[in-house]
Amino acid sequence: MPDWRMKGNYLKNCNCVPSCSCDTSGFPSPHDNCEGVVGMLIEEGHFDGVDLSGCKWAGTVYWPGALHEGNGTMEVFIDEGASEEQRDALGQILSGSAGGTFFEIIASIITTLHGPYFVPIDFKFDKGERRAHLSVPGYVETTSEPLTIPATDEVQRVIVQMPGGFEYKEMEVAQTGTLKSTGDVKFDHSGTHSSLAEVDHTPAGLAA
Repeated sequence: MPDWRMKGNYLKNCNCVPSCSCDTSGFPSPHDNCEGVVGMLIEEGHFDGVDLSGCKWAGTVYWPGALHEGNGTMEVFIDEGASEEQRDALGQILSGSAGGTFFEIIASIITTLHGPYFVPIDFKFDKGERRAHLSVPGYVETTSEPLTIPATDEVQRVIVQMPGGFEYKEMEVAQTGTLKSTGDVKFDHSGTHSSLAEVDHTPAGLAA
């Protein structure tokens, strides 16, 4: 098994209501299907001697029902600034072939894969402010913003902890301003769920 690590900023924006029932009950809500985008900016990382620091990747996903029921579709993007060695390393990690619980699980519930495409990725991320912007020009545009209390319009902070989580162990809950994909996986939402997290993935699973 290759020696690798990906530590950095992780974003998941999906069509669930904020806090994401897929993370809690295991079933999407209010829709019967699950769709959205995930992305990561690697602050520290390597793959068998190849430095991955600064690399960015993203993926749009769709499942017709709950994730564990499978039959999903995924479109993968890797930032065009990655070298050939970095592209190969990230391809192995994202495919689940290099280990890592989260990526192995995703690979097992995806039946249709598009990409990877090597394209520009713009990723801005502020976990403390619950704000993010992920853009893959021509394919994906999504923003995250803080939750608010409807009665007062005050900003509300919600943190979800998942000690046994394989995607993240803690996330700041936000809401989407925009969640739109026009590639092979298509959707258009707003006011839905957003997770902002710091993650540390390894072949053995999620370290933090």
